[in-house]
Amino acid sequence: MATVQLSRSIRIHKTSKKTVFPSQITNEHESLIMVKKLFATSISCITYLRGLFPESSYGERHLDDLSLKILREDKKCPGSLHIIKWIQGCFDALEKRYLHMAVLTLYTNPKEPEKVTEIYQFKFKYTQEGATMDFDSSNTSFESGTNSEDIKKASVLLIRKLYTLMQNLGPLPNDVILTMTLHYYNAVTPNDYQPPGFKEGVSSHFLLFEGEPVNLQVGMVSTGFHSMKVKVTAEATRVSDLQSSLFQESDTTEIAHQGLDCDEEEEERNTDMQKMNFVCSQQSSERSGKKRKVSEPVKVFIPDRK
Repeated sequence: MATVQLSRSIRIHKTSKKTVFPSQITNEHESLIMVKKLFATSISCITYLRGLFPESSYGERHLDDLSLKILREDKKCPGSLHIIKWIQGCFDALEKRYLHMAVLTLYTNPKEPEKVTEIYQFKFKYTQEGATMDFDSSNTSFESGTNSEDIKKASVLLIRKLYTLMQNLGPLPNDVILTMTLHYYNAVTPNDYQPPGFKEGVSSHFLLFEGEPVNLQVGMVSTGFHSMKVKVTAEATRVSDLQSSLFQESDTTEIAHQGLDCDEEEEERNTDMQKMNFVCSQQSSERSGKKRKVSEPVKVFIPDRK
């Protein structure tokens, strides 16, 4: 499996008419398109370089000199069709400004979904002006109101960093299960709302890694209208070969305390959680007297990947 995973890489392509992102972002509609495409490209990057689906499940698009693989409908691969439905469901929640965070989780034992292998967090914010896509990074910061060229540069940097990270993660087990949970802004999201492809879910009290976890902060892109923050969490032993200064690695105790970034208040109160428990803002829900709304899809089992 390691051969399949590591043999997939960025290819350089000088020119192409099929570009990934819009050429300019001057209003909320263009910003929404940008955030949707960046989110879909990120999910495609993760699934492709982790070797989850066959080559036939991907089309080719270009970002500057990068040749990217983007998920497409492949009737021969039901798993990839499920992921596309998940992405489309996220698009619906983004359009309505309901979506707070999408969490892509990989685990191996269907009887123990709380024992995870990798976690990918995509957290969204909305401004009065529009949308920003925020990726934690100590190296690059493009604030709201930056021009289209700056946004493009930040997007290219983000994708390059994702590719670098995916290629340096240790190989996955042969059999993996994927799921994606959606968290919402309760104040504006109707109680009965569910995006296409999702159903009402239960907010997990904790997620566990068998070994010591490490947080890898990916980067930041801001359009002035939306924001999206991306964080990858995996076992430290599986990223030990990654020596790139592009990534900010957190102390494992701090990671265990921080858990899922369910809200900003929780990020400032991460000192009282038990180590190795990834706690998803149950305290804030109890204070408000209202449970955080969560959606989940049909889980995707990928057996014996070749």
